[in-house]
Amino acid sequence: MLEGGRICLRGWQKAAVALGSAVGALLDPRRADLIAALGETTGKPAFERVLDRMKKTSEGRAILLERPRVLSANVEHAWDLPENTFGGAYARFMGSRNFSPDDRPPVRFMDTEELAYIAMRAREVHDFWHTLFGLPTNLIGESALKVIEFEQMLLPMCLLSVVGGTSRFSAKQRSLFFQHYFPWATKAGMRCTDLMSIYYERHFHEDLEDVRREWGIIPAPVPHAS
Repeated sequence: MLEGGRICLRGWQKAAVALGSAVGALLDPRRADLIAALGETTGKPAFERVLDRMKKTSEGRAILLERPRVLSANVEHAWDLPENTFGGAYARFMGSRNFSPDDRPPVRFMDTEELAYIAMRAREVHDFWHTLFGLPTNLIGESALKVIEFEQMLLPMCLLSVVGGTSRFSAKQRSLFFQHYFPWATKAGMRCTDLMSIYYERHFHEDLEDVRREWGIIPAPVPHAS
């Protein structure tokens, strides 16, 4: 059972929440709560497709059966792993930014417990994806990761986040994003495996470069100095 409690909305209420969240997220792409609400109220078909894909793989089925949560108590052992491992790299990513895996907002607007878990899982593995793709957590890095997430899950929220994020770029940032990060993210999102069907916690002890190769991950290249 996911904490936080779900809220059952009628169709017009869901549309109203989606519209309000979309406007708010466009005005301030840093509002994680609004982006989360938008993803939930517009993402049911996408999450249903993710669920169907997960049921077709052994690791996906294990995730659905065991419903692991990415919480401090469950991933704290990553901080004891060598730096070259996936878990060690994740711990370094989180620690260097003073991030906590417990800070994700709860799922409130999904229709079923199963879809609510899929939405929560997508939210909680976000920092695993940052680690794997080597992306920063600034506006450019987040926008690039949203491109990958859109290609992986076809969530409308991801597309809107890219629009909202890029609208706040400076001219230099916009040029860097569309000339460097956007083409890479488009290719990376299409080439890698189904990211939602990976039981990441089982691979913490493995070498980071090995899992990148196994999952078809193309790390973000360093932009050339202008």
